[in-house]
Amino acid sequence: MAQQDIRGPLPEGLARAVRETAADIAALLSSASDMTAPVPDSEWTVGEAAAHLALANELMADLAAGQERPYGDGTPQSLAAANAHALARFGQRGAQPLASMITAQADVFLGAVERAATPESTTDPVLVSPLGPMDRHVLASYLLTHMLGHGYDLARALKRPHMIDRTRVGLCMPFMLAVMPRVVDTSAAADLSVRYAIRLRGGTAFGVCLRDAGVHVSPTPPERPDCTILIEPVAFLLIALGRLHPWRAIGQGQVFAWGRKPWLAPRFPTLFTAP
Repeated sequence: MAQQDIRGPLPEGLARAVRETAADIAALLSSASDMTAPVPDSEWTVGEAAAHLALANELMADLAAGQERPYGDGTPQSLAAANAHALARFGQRGAQPLASMITAQADVFLGAVERAATPESTTDPVLVSPLGPMDRHVLASYLLTHMLGHGYDLARALKRPHMIDRTRVGLCMPFMLAVMPRVVDTSAAADLSVRYAIRLRGGTAFGVCLRDAGVHVSPTPPERPDCTILIEPVAFLLIALGRLHPWRAIGQGQVFAWGRKPWLAPRFPTLFTAP
């Protein structure tokens, strides 16, 4: 496969997925009768989760335009503190205003990315995101991943179908692969030396090699992996984002493992902290 020119347009389907996911979230909010309803497995209400999405889309749009927007240091604790501070300063909790802001800022983001991809652009600047430096393509994948995670939460809270599917998961993978070394739990990986091959059913395959609490992620599986994991794409994303317990996915037949050390499969998701 030819390498994507990071100075050119976004990978096929990514801009559409960003725009459509924002629209799906807006449609969810249009069905909300109570913005104070709790989000399952979260301290936030529907209104707070929607406000966070609106603010995050605005943040991503500013970053895509080249603005500097410090937002924590990438650790879960600092991101949680930054989220709490931002929500405390932003009082909007209405469904329609937040839905409009989410879609509008997604469009602003895509507009900034499109302007940066003009023929006159000779370099692709490194953009500093809340999870480290990224190019525009990875940042767009990050935006999509973030919206899908919180869109899933809102769908659960409102008892509506979620918007995650195999195609959108595939478009999240540039961000997922880029961020994995940053979110490895060094204490959990301290005693582990293993080569994983991760295969999303019908989609991406990649490698994760751990040694001495460090991690190397490759866009192709390693030769002679110790453990190969085959997983349904939606289950992979939900596990990676901390929305689905791995054993539940295993019990539902969404995960299979084989190789010389298949017993290391359940340990894989515990080696990372959900971004």
